[in-house]
Amino acid sequence: MSIEPIALSEALASFDALWSPRIVTRVNDYDARVAKVEGEHIWHVHDDTDEFFLVLDGELHISLREPDGERTVRLPTGAVFTVPRGTEHKPSAPAGAAILMFEPTGTPTVGDRHAEIPDHIDATTGHALDS
Repeated sequence: MSIEPIALSEALASFDALWSPRIVTRVNDYDARVAKVEGEHIWHVHDDTDEFFLVLDGELHISLREPDGERTVRLPTGAVFTVPRGTEHKPSAPAGAAILMFEPTGTPTVGDRHAEIPDHIDATTGHALDS
């Protein structure tokens, strides 16, 4: 882990893979991960943790299945949103986006329960920034 400042624009420029987050730093037992996203992720649930999103560029949509029904939140550049633990959700970015996520180290990108994982989704707990 670097003890020097990290420019998020440089971190994002260092890889091209979509839906394949890179860990830019750790805070206690949490990862700060950046990712490039486009198209749709999968419906999934994190049973024991919330999931924080900050949109760095573009617009992210997060569909949620809640007790009152399904809804989609739209997050423009600069917006933040936290998906509560246990909430089934599906991120998407029709025109592409760059995001930062904050979640406990070791949290899988496809959650604890999920739909079938298509080839364009990287099922990972995050990659080192330099990989």
